[in-house]
Amino acid sequence: MKKSPLAEVKERFGSKDALVKELKSLFDKGEFFENRLNPDKGLTHVSNEKLLKLHRVATEVKERFNTRTKLVDDLLRTMKREKDEGFRARLEKWGLPRLWDYYQNTKKK
Repeated sequence: MKKSPLAEVKERFGSKDALVKELKSLFDKGEFFENRLNPDKGLTHVSNEKLLKLHRVATEVKERFNTRTKLVDDLLRTMKREKDEGFRARLEKWGLPRLWDYYQNTKKK
């Protein structure tokens, strides 16, 4: 039986605050997601399910590419569109989970 997001957060991280702290420590410059947050609310007002997904995606991207820019570069190289600056700018505006899903779908093709 699948656990609820709250139960998973408590089991893996102890509390929501600990999960938020770990997410922030993964990326010191905030280049992965912090520029997309509401500055008044921050990560503590995001649902547990979304935080867990963000942690899973951010950890995998960090391990494979180390930076968001390298992910975008590899995606453009895979699509053979390295010189397309307009497309690069559009990709850089996307959220990390969307960008990661697009990368995985492109790699499958």
